[in-house]
Amino acid sequence: MHDLQYFKTDGIRGKVGKKPITPEFFLKLGWSIGTVLGKNKTKKIIIGRDTRISGTMLQSALEYGILSTGTSTLLADCVPTSAIAYFTRFLNASAGIVISGSHNLFDDNGIKVFYKHGIKLDKEIECSIEKNIKKNVFFSNFIHFGLSHQMIDAEKKYINFCINTFPKNLNLSKLTIVLDCANGATYRVAPKIFRNLGAKIINFSINPNGVNINKNSGSTNVLKLKKKVLLEKADIGLAFDGDGDRVIMIDHLGHEIDGDQIIYIIAKEYLKNRMLNGGVVGTLMTNMGVVLSLKKLGIPFFAAPIGDSNVYRKIQEKKWILGAEKSGHVILSDKHSTGDGIIASLQVLLSMINNNKTLYQLSKEVKLFPQILLNVFSKKEINLAEDLTIQNILAKSKSILGQNSRILLRKSGTESCIRIMVEGKNFLKVHKLAHDIAKTIELL
Repeated sequence: MHDLQYFKTDGIRGKVGKKPITPEFFLKLGWSIGTVLGKNKTKKIIIGRDTRISGTMLQSALEYGILSTGTSTLLADCVPTSAIAYFTRFLNASAGIVISGSHNLFDDNGIKVFYKHGIKLDKEIECSIEKNIKKNVFFSNFIHFGLSHQMIDAEKKYINFCINTFPKNLNLSKLTIVLDCANGATYRVAPKIFRNLGAKIINFSINPNGVNINKNSGSTNVLKLKKKVLLEKADIGLAFDGDGDRVIMIDHLGHEIDGDQIIYIIAKEYLKNRMLNGGVVGTLMTNMGVVLSLKKLGIPFFAAPIGDSNVYRKIQEKKWILGAEKSGHVILSDKHSTGDGIIASLQVLLSMINNNKTLYQLSKEVKLFPQILLNVFSKKEINLAEDLTIQNILAKSKSILGQNSRILLRKSGTESCIRIMVEGKNFLKVHKLAHDIAKTIELL
């Protein structure tokens, strides 16, 4: 299997106008996906997108490529990523494609691809698609082109799917919820779902204009949400990212609750209701405090490589149900085949109702270790494993931090930067060493 050139941690992503995020490349990509995945009986590929301005342009080019292979398309327009995963499974489509730059700003875009049962592609299929991209595009006789269809009631179907993951005999009528939809793909569906379940809703970032997606909002920037939750005296704040597959929460006191704490709350509830099958899959970034708290409950934990598709594969392999990334990707495989910010939120709200507790009370059972995450943007090619300067500072830092501490350095799969994570019991040490490591990398 050759090294992948375009597919990274979560699909293909980059700056619009620079290869691979160009109409020319997307036409070829569509042709390649149609050739590799469009072979099943339905010969149908579903396409959705988020709200960024480049979405319709890239969708047109991608669709042209797909249709030229004799595979038809079904356009779902602006819906969350997990809606496309659901439609792919529900309609037994050949594939589902989301055109999205996820949590990045509007000038980035990309694709995420699902195939049978609504799961993300494995490396083998990504390799096949990339090999095809290198070939010359062959357009079949025009009589054999696929047909383009518009999906009817895509939003409504997804809303019903989410609502059906919540018990029919309960509602959210006692809760006030602030929703930050990041001017992204959840801007219409999220308010409807929580309102339909009876909650009092306060919305913001629900006016997308193509360029304001994730701008000072969403799961990567919760400052505005914290202020709003405190101002409105709300029970909870929910911040989704641009394509809706992540959620970060704010409790009524303004504390941030990330994917690590969310999966702990859900795992404990599943355990109590005898729904937990096995343990929890996290990643190398999962906070040690969560791992130890799960252990106290007798819940096993396994760390998968970074990336929600890796988490999902490990869940399947172990025949478990729950998995999550710190960034807010939460996978409940008994409910859905991929991370879904709305479905994860509904399960946390259910735990609040069932236990008659606030989000603060549910999350404070986890004593998080101080953890610093830093990004160092660098155009240089740095070999993290072999650079002696880096290895020296890592060895020195680990000896200072002592037991139950971790340092992780990795190249981002979505941006040209190196991600640094330092975790330990002493915040001042963790903070200082993280910045020391960052400075060392910057000076290389």
